Amino acid sequence: MTSFGRVISVRGSLARVGLLATTRLAASEIRATVGRFVSIRCANSTIVAMITDATCENLSSSDNYIASAGVDLLGEIQGGERPKFQRGVTHYPTIGDAVDLITNQELRTVYAPSGSDQIHVGTLQQDPSVIAYVDVEEMLSKHFAVLGSTGVGKSTGVSLLLNEILKSRPNLRIFLLDVHNEYGRCFGERALVLNPRNLKLPFWLFNFEEIVDVLFAGRPGVPEELDVLAEVIPVAKSIYTQYQNSDRLGLKRVDPKQVGYTLDTPVPYRLVDLISLIDERMGKLENRSSRIIYHKLISRIETVRNDPRYAFMFDNANVGGDTMAEVISYLFRLPAQGKPMTIMQLAGFPAEVVDSVVSVLCRMAFDFGLWSDGVSPLLFVCEEAHRYASADRSIGFGPTRKAVSRIAKEGRKYGVYLGLVTQRPAELDATIISQCNTLFAMRLANDRDQALLRSAVSDAAANLLSFVPSLGTREVLAFGEGVALPTRLRFKEVPAHQLPRSEAAIKTVPSVAAGHDMHFVSAVLERWRGATSQRDVPNDPGLNERPAPRTPEPRMVAAPLLQPSLGHDPDRFSLLKKPLR
Repeated sequence: MTSFGRVISVRGSLARVGLLATTRLAASEIRATVGRFVSIRCANSTIVAMITDATCENLSSSDNYIASAGVDLLGEIQGGERPKFQRGVTHYPTIGDAVDLITNQELRTVYAPSGSDQIHVGTLQQDPSVIAYVDVEEMLSKHFAVLGSTGVGKSTGVSLLLNEILKSRPNLRIFLLDVHNEYGRCFGERALVLNPRNLKLPFWLFNFEEIVDVLFAGRPGVPEELDVLAEVIPVAKSIYTQYQNSDRLGLKRVDPKQVGYTLDTPVPYRLVDLISLIDERMGKLENRSSRIIYHKLISRIETVRNDPRYAFMFDNANVGGDTMAEVISYLFRLPAQGKPMTIMQLAGFPAEVVDSVVSVLCRMAFDFGLWSDGVSPLLFVCEEAHRYASADRSIGFGPTRKAVSRIAKEGRKYGVYLGLVTQRPAELDATIISQCNTLFAMRLANDRDQALLRSAVSDAAANLLSFVPSLGTREVLAFGEGVALPTRLRFKEVPAHQLPRSEAAIKTVPSVAAGHDMHFVSAVLERWRGATSQRDVPNDPGLNERPAPRTPEPRMVAAPLLQPSLGHDPDRFSLLKKPLR
């Protein structure tokens, strides 16, 4: 039987194959092009290799070869009654070994699921009859990343992966940071959708750096004001704790400074105590210029406290109540109560506070895993991860990068796993992405992004990356621990109800129903202003979604849940055209 080709050179994990002119296959059937798998028949095994380049240049006219191809040696199939594939090559090919196009059965042997821990994510690009599986345990426990430019099906791929993970691990808790509010409808009844309208994240859960970031709207703090704040916060915590103890036990109050709380101890305190402590210190000053510092600090606290956009932090700020257990139970689904997933929609938060909120959530997720010894695993998924873990240390919020980095480096020891999603991997902190041992790379056009990807994968897979700029929509190169081989695959179709909202993006052609008149503009402005005022706006689409006013209680009551959007309402413009009252 005539072979497809012969090995003509071997160098490390690379080999060169001469393609024979006297093959039994027609030229059109050979299709010896990049990305195709071939099998090299050796004495003791069959080596699986992938073509990375093909050429007919510089061939001697005396040769029997019509072309030559470079191949990467990926692994080998050991013979026997039940052939088994393993990564790496123990017996290298020799010059003249026969080379053939890989058979369907051999591909099935390579990609056969090795256990029950496999999820079905799609099919091989070169043979759609072979199902591509991913090892869930390997993918989760060693972190994973989904990389790809805008519009290549990245969000749909994330929806597919997370839905399959939920099927395979129904008890795994998942926390998804949804930057563009895309995923609200993708997980049905299995997900709790949170946003500023139904989130309660008390301000005292923020550590010192985070609360400073909130009070100073993302700008560096004024050193004199920070000194005052650093002095009074521990005292305010002590005062609140003594109130609680004296009310319950009738204990004699002691000096608050001796209770021993630090700036970052996550215990409650009240804003009214904080302001009165600052005011008390200001009253002791005789120098008027020194008082200005205290005035400014009180003004900052009052401004943020009274801003309705920050209600999720400062609701009941002067009432107190240790709701930390309820907050963590609600955020991280303990118990899950049929909803093991949390989708945190970040698009509605004030831009100045998003970094701080993400920092608090990452830090609490890690710390809960740490102090619970990882008994209840959590997958923390960061959409648009380059926004809050930037490679450039001069931009972004340092504590957020630190919190994400801590999960990446140490999270697996405590059952906190990381999933990164980004369209600009070159802008993401290299330390964080290097901890992701399974990569799903979709089309990336930027040279810097491709260079970072090359540095993140093994040498054997590096040649595959030349395909990255030309991948089609839903096509993906999968590398790392979660897959049997560096694989070019196509994600399977996602049901319509699991598609992210970005599938229904607004088109560039304006709607005829929009009616761009003064009433339309006035209605939009009412909604705009209503977002930053306490009063209700007649045409505010979120009016019915707001939780009812709550009586001050020390324990948190679960807020009514915001229903996930099912896409754009075709009659949304009719809301705006209603006359203003």
